[in-house]
Amino acid sequence: MKTLLVYYTLLWPFVGSSANLQNTTHDGQNQEESSVASGRLPPSLEPLHYTLHLQPFLTGNLSIHGSLHIHFRVLHVTDKVVLNMADIITNNNTVKVTRKEEGVGAEVVRQTYNPLLQLYTAHLNTHLSPNTTWSLSMDFQGFLNDKLVGFYRSTYTDDQGSTRVVAGTQFSPSDARRAFPCFDEPALKATFDIHLARPQHLTSLSNMPLLHSTSIKDQPGWVLDTFATTLPMSTYLVGFLVCDYSHQTVTASNSTHNHTLIKVWTRAEALNQTSLATRLTPSLLSFLERYFELFYPLPKLDVATMSDFKFGAMENWGLILYKESRLLHDPKKSSAKSKLRTGTIIAHELAHQWFGNLVTPAWWSELWLKEGFATYMGFVALNDTESTWETESTWEVMEQFLTLELHPALALDSLLSSHPINVEVTNPDDVSQMFDTISYKKGSSIIRMMQNFLTEKTFRKGLKNYLNTLKYKSATQEDLWKHLTDAAREDGVMGVEMSVKEVMDTWTLQMGYPVISVFRNGSTATLTQNWFTLDDEVKKLNMTEEGQTWWIPISYTTQTQLNFSQTHPQRWMSPATHTIQMTGLPNENQWIVVNVQQTGFYRVNYDANNWDLLRTQLESSHTTIHSTNRAQILNDAFSLARAGLLNYTTALGLTTYMVREEGLVPWNAVLPNLRYLLDMFGRSSSFGALRDYVRQLVVQMYDSVGFIDDLTSPLVTQLKRVVAVDQACSLAHPPCVHEASAVFEAWIADPHNTSIVTGNTAKSVLCTGLSAGVEGEWDSAWQRYRNSNVATEKVIILNSLGCTKVVWLLARYLEMAFTPDSGVRKQDASTVFTSVARNPIGRDLAWNFVQEKWTHILQYLGPGSSHLSRIVKAATKTFNTPLLFKELERFQSQHTTTGHLGSATRAVQQALESTRLNVKWMRHNYHTIVDWLAGHGFTSTIN
Repeated sequence: MKTLLVYYTLLWPFVGSSANLQNTTHDGQNQEESSVASGRLPPSLEPLHYTLHLQPFLTGNLSIHGSLHIHFRVLHVTDKVVLNMADIITNNNTVKVTRKEEGVGAEVVRQTYNPLLQLYTAHLNTHLSPNTTWSLSMDFQGFLNDKLVGFYRSTYTDDQGSTRVVAGTQFSPSDARRAFPCFDEPALKATFDIHLARPQHLTSLSNMPLLHSTSIKDQPGWVLDTFATTLPMSTYLVGFLVCDYSHQTVTASNSTHNHTLIKVWTRAEALNQTSLATRLTPSLLSFLERYFELFYPLPKLDVATMSDFKFGAMENWGLILYKESRLLHDPKKSSAKSKLRTGTIIAHELAHQWFGNLVTPAWWSELWLKEGFATYMGFVALNDTESTWETESTWEVMEQFLTLELHPALALDSLLSSHPINVEVTNPDDVSQMFDTISYKKGSSIIRMMQNFLTEKTFRKGLKNYLNTLKYKSATQEDLWKHLTDAAREDGVMGVEMSVKEVMDTWTLQMGYPVISVFRNGSTATLTQNWFTLDDEVKKLNMTEEGQTWWIPISYTTQTQLNFSQTHPQRWMSPATHTIQMTGLPNENQWIVVNVQQTGFYRVNYDANNWDLLRTQLESSHTTIHSTNRAQILNDAFSLARAGLLNYTTALGLTTYMVREEGLVPWNAVLPNLRYLLDMFGRSSSFGALRDYVRQLVVQMYDSVGFIDDLTSPLVTQLKRVVAVDQACSLAHPPCVHEASAVFEAWIADPHNTSIVTGNTAKSVLCTGLSAGVEGEWDSAWQRYRNSNVATEKVIILNSLGCTKVVWLLARYLEMAFTPDSGVRKQDASTVFTSVARNPIGRDLAWNFVQEKWTHILQYLGPGSSHLSRIVKAATKTFNTPLLFKELERFQSQHTTTGHLGSATRAVQQALESTRLNVKWMRHNYHTIVDWLAGHGFTSTIN
């Protein structure tokens, strides 16, 4: 490796469009020009192998010295080599292009760079012929940035108070180009030989096992680590870590496969928080091997944390990196909610080792092929694995899929500013916006629907064939449809007249989903499909005229023939059949429930009589209906009411039974809908009446679980306590406020006692105490944040600091979120902002901050940061007045003109739509709800 590069300043000519390229007439020229103009690499070359040397300097100028050798095959005649590159300086004198077979070179006559499209081009004096193999080599220099992308730096403070620097990677979706010039598109797989230089007191990790380490000549104290050659993989999955971490070792194995060596790495001070990860990781990995009947192909798996990280985790093949709060778990300080989240994210990243790593989406337009599957298979794996531990056999993982994944997906996909699961993207900001609820949550939800209509056996067979056939390659959804259809026809699940493609294209190539309206007449039910949207103007249109129809699997059960386990469809509705009839049902005095366990991605509306029958059943014996369908009924009813398809008197009438509801999932289904009402009523005179009604419901659950935490109780009981205490205290239930205030005072008074507050009640305790406190309490809590060694505890404190009612403290807190070295990490900026924005005292402050400081926020976080959309959503969540709508319109117009919305572009569009709908909602529903509350004894009138 060349350890020193020539330092120089290079000004590249700007290549703005394909018109600046040399004008040739060879085959593939038009494709090449159009690809480059759109930011895509031209289809002329495909990489075969990279040899990469990197020397990151974790101190000093924080530079990265690199050398690169890429072998590539020529597919179409071309006279240029085009690579993705960003934030890198090339040593132009070292760039060479040679033919591997003959050892001859092509002269590089010119080098250009387009910073907008992030494309580096080496222009050659000759044309490269198809089916020949060449190589490009160069030396270059990069930088260990603090933007949480590319090869970047992170810091932590050790027990002695010293600052430690760690260098790690975040290359997904398109930031490998910030570490080394490359073919940075997911379909362009290659093998990699990786060499990392490091100070001898540190450790380096990469995708593959370490082969050997050698001292670097003329650089005392430096070592060069050489890693084994990787399997064919995409650039976004390449990973490095240079650190001073400690680790725990564990082995995953089964009876027919060699052991996979698993190591969990983190800073030494947090190593005692890795027990959950070391227990879950091997069990989940082994389950997934058995499920797919396809072994994890690498000999090792390193799992490591980063103190600063862009996402929750990143599935680099053989080196999974996590944000600390997503992997580390302290049983005394971390909540049951964070434990479940840790379980789901570990399972998600391990599922990626097959979906994404082994078989990769050909392009980001089909991101759901990896994220949807990783999400769904993560739940399946965790559901199986947790049941093997007697003490934790009550996680109710698959039941919670509804409220964690399905319901949020249905909510977002009811907006006209949603988008299809499969949608074309080109530039990096567009790609970043694909990592959203639609790709993850809707993607996983339609996979769950598909698994239910194909049956588990057929679904697994199709996935096994898909993975085996396409391993180490890229895939499109067409490939998936083919293998699932073949399996379905082999098993007799699907006839030749249907295909998975025909069914599922209606779910992936168009946005939105249907509502099934069910009207009873004697023993017959008429079912009609319509496009469900919250927009009044669109829902009035006949969906067949709009072309929005679906293949819909219909499952149902009845009051007289209870069967909530039969989720396989009994009927289908095709796009051509707007209406179907079902006969042979019980008479209309017996209820029917359609969409058993809500396995279908659609909503169901009933006639008034059936809704009343369901309400009566819930009042008399709610457990007769499966808990997932109770959750469905509640969520559907409120969503239908919000869209104007059901009266709010019906939706609210379904909640009166909740005083007897003990199931976690129904509560988690109804509370976001009640929270929406509270948000809309937040500045109205009737807020108190609504709050009192919701509090009356919650108090029953609060009394059943109590405030005092019991860490030995089942996880679901603990989760219910988290929900109950949080709701009761936020709704000002006096006993809850009293308990929380007392614990907070004790916590403030004794900063060295770490056992006063448990993870399950910490958020309620701290938020309650800080909302009543002043500067002294806030500063004390901040110091507890700075001193804490538990990432999940730190997140809870950050969320709670936004609860203060002192305006200047909130203003200072917002400034800190976007100021370097303030103590708030860049990864936590949106967490801090959200904590202020959801505070009634801070919501205007937060929105004003966004309007005044957007350019600074964009520069600080980067235009592709996922935090931008979170900030917009948090700032605008409760907007429901014409004035706020106009302000948001002005904000969009101002920053669209300057091109400065970045990855928040779609979030702003969604916020505008939501605000417009909220204004209408207030006009149409406010008084109806006020009247219903008054009729049930809840009023804000003072006697």
